[in-house]
Amino acid sequence: MKNRIPVAIQFAKNPAWVTTILTKRAFAILLSATFLVAGCKKDDVDPAPNPPVNTLTANAGADQEVQVGETVKLDGSASVDTKGAPLTYQWTIATKPAKSTAAITAATTVKPTFVPDEVGDYELELTVSNANGSSKDKVKIAASVAQPIVLDKNITVKTVLTDRISNPDYPDYIVPKSLVVTNELTINPGVVIAFERDTRLDINDGGGLIIAKGTADKKIRFIGVEKTKGFWVGIMIYSGSNANVLENIEVMHAGSRTIISSTKAGMALFGGGKAQIALKNSLFSQNDGYGLLVQEGAILREFEANTFTKNTEAGIQVDPANVIKLDAASAFTGENGRNVVEVKGYYLREGGDVTWGGFKDKTPYRLTGDFAVETGLTLSPGVTIEGARDIVMMINSKGYLIAKGTATDKVTFTGADRTGATWKGLMIYSVNSRNVIENAEISNGGSIAIVSGKKANLALYGGNLSIKNTTISNSGGYGIFVSYSSKLNADATTANTFKSNAQDNVLLEK
Repeated sequence: MKNRIPVAIQFAKNPAWVTTILTKRAFAILLSATFLVAGCKKDDVDPAPNPPVNTLTANAGADQEVQVGETVKLDGSASVDTKGAPLTYQWTIATKPAKSTAAITAATTVKPTFVPDEVGDYELELTVSNANGSSKDKVKIAASVAQPIVLDKNITVKTVLTDRISNPDYPDYIVPKSLVVTNELTINPGVVIAFERDTRLDINDGGGLIIAKGTADKKIRFIGVEKTKGFWVGIMIYSGSNANVLENIEVMHAGSRTIISSTKAGMALFGGGKAQIALKNSLFSQNDGYGLLVQEGAILREFEANTFTKNTEAGIQVDPANVIKLDAASAFTGENGRNVVEVKGYYLREGGDVTWGGFKDKTPYRLTGDFAVETGLTLSPGVTIEGARDIVMMINSKGYLIAKGTATDKVTFTGADRTGATWKGLMIYSVNSRNVIENAEISNGGSIAIVSGKKANLALYGGNLSIKNTTISNSGGYGIFVSYSSKLNADATTANTFKSNAQDNVLLEK
């Protein structure tokens, strides 16, 4: 083995050699490092992430000034993405008046709507978004109430009232003093007319007429300036025009004073001039008196699907001739002072058969005074006739009665109080062979003598009647009294049920 000379000694003896050796070694190290870097794959190195570029700009549209109750159309169609990608939309109400319950309809569409329900400012925010980012913008909606127009002059020329304010809680027109209509008055859907205290609206004959046709979602409203029962007088119809029509209307807060014949009502029809109207899909509510009063001689040309609620008296008082116009779908039972159809008038004289139908809400007819039938009267199954205290219902010689119920849907004759003997009862003078009562109930008659000093639920005085499957009860005297010249079916005592009559079930006068 050769002896190795220490590097330090060789450096001392030959410094150039040592320098050459070090240079070669440094080059080798550098070359190795180069090959190492070159041999690495590109995927093995994590590049520094680039932040995404938001290319979206939301645009909620221009600020708007609107009326309370108006439908506001929002528009975010000016929103853009510079890369052209489709956008999603989300609208929200950022701020609104304290009592507002307004909400956006179709809030995820580009053009939604909303209806401000309170006066004040609404701030709505639009957020648009997609994979490229999101953006927000706001729009301000200032909601106010337009001032109503004052109607302080009589309607003497053809006039049209238009819906000026969308919100049905705010009036389009104010009536500061009583208003008389002597020409054609047309009221468009959605109109609200508010009446000051003790004012009234008269539709006069000789040229005056009213055409007020609302819609299901845009009622025509006649209300008090103060929304309290009995604030203004009401609507008086004197006009006999066959063009008078009221559809989808509301009459509320009337009855501050009597409107006709010492009686209060939301609306009244004058009988002396044969006033007439067509009335459909309308509401009479919160009137201090009747909802509707129809005098004898007036005409309900049409009557359909009307509602009477929360009136101090009955919902309606009508004369006998107009009862046949009342439809089954109308509702007369709804927190009125008396949930009945009041019939006021002595005679029913229409020719031919007249049918009084029942109502879906089972409202009874109440006779307010003595009542004489001088035509054929048919009572449908389920009909109830109530007699006011001490009154009598008479089937006169020119008339006849057909009252045929069913086993489950009786025809009922009773007193208004429904307890004890409170009305006189039912009197048959007619000899018509069509007189029949079946599947019925007759009760609470015999309050005072009905004929010949006799008290009875049912009396025949020279009349004819067949009565079967009927309960006769709670009379203050006899169940049935039959005068000597009258005819009653032979099995009347066994074909009917008698309960709690003060005297005999049947008295046949010899």
